[in-house]
Amino acid sequence: MNTTVADPASIPGTSDIAGLEPIEKIRRRWPALLGAGLSLLMIAGLTHELFDKGLAGLSQTAPDTWLFYIFFALMYLCAPTFDYVIFRRLWRIPLLGGMVALHRKRIANDVVLGYSGEAYFYAWARQRTKMVAAPFGAVKDVSILSAMAGNAITLAMLALALPFAAELLTPAQFKTGLVSAGIIVVMSVPFLLFSRRVFSLDRGTLWWIFGIQNLRLVVGSLLTALAWHFAMPDVALGMWILLAAARMLVSRLPFVPNKDLLFASFAIILIGQGQAMAELMAFMAALTLLVHVVLIAGFALLGFVRKDI
Repeated sequence: MNTTVADPASIPGTSDIAGLEPIEKIRRRWPALLGAGLSLLMIAGLTHELFDKGLAGLSQTAPDTWLFYIFFALMYLCAPTFDYVIFRRLWRIPLLGGMVALHRKRIANDVVLGYSGEAYFYAWARQRTKMVAAPFGAVKDVSILSAMAGNAITLAMLALALPFAAELLTPAQFKTGLVSAGIIVVMSVPFLLFSRRVFSLDRGTLWWIFGIQNLRLVVGSLLTALAWHFAMPDVALGMWILLAAARMLVSRLPFVPNKDLLFASFAIILIGQGQAMAELMAFMAALTLLVHVVLIAGFALLGFVRKDI
């Protein structure tokens, strides 16, 4: 009995299926490719920032008390830790792998481009489809609620600050503050009106995430004030808390030119040490950048040891 095995290429349609296989592999591998690409951009961004301004910032006088470095470390860990609390509830992410991914998300947002960290974290989640079935909706909702929490805190601080700042600001600056407050409200209204179309998670979960994001902002500002206080202990802690609130307020106001100059003006008004504050800010920015570099290098080494990171 003569049996012959047909050539796969001779079977109708087989060549077309074979031609589609690489495309299907690319579709399966795009989260890994996106994550790798963003990781390379993180390294490039860190290198540029370090040699552009980072080394100059590290040349500033470093605080000599260990309490400053403790609160600086807590301040650095604040945002990824609160994000971990959120995504632990949503996805049950592991502690080590989740924290590594969330720190990379934060670093990407700092040195690559705004919200590039969310793209990295989405790609990381897509690679773990057994853990997360549809990660896009959750990442989107958490990002939107983070921005809305920042807007809510900013509006609350504006409502408290503008009556007292009226005598300190020029009429043009006061008007800019009011216009900025209006823009913040306008930016938030569509998300409230079309919440059912915009958000993917249930209402109870959304309110819980919004509360966690507000708590993150408050705790982060308090830790920043404590780090500043121990770096310059001759200034009362209450003044530092006010200055930390002013910093968050200034950073989120739209259409305000020269935000650094405006914040420096707040520092001079509140503590009367504008130059010392500028040097401290430069040192903390450089120290943050240095921690970014150390963590990225450490994560790369950890990735060689553990393939699931």
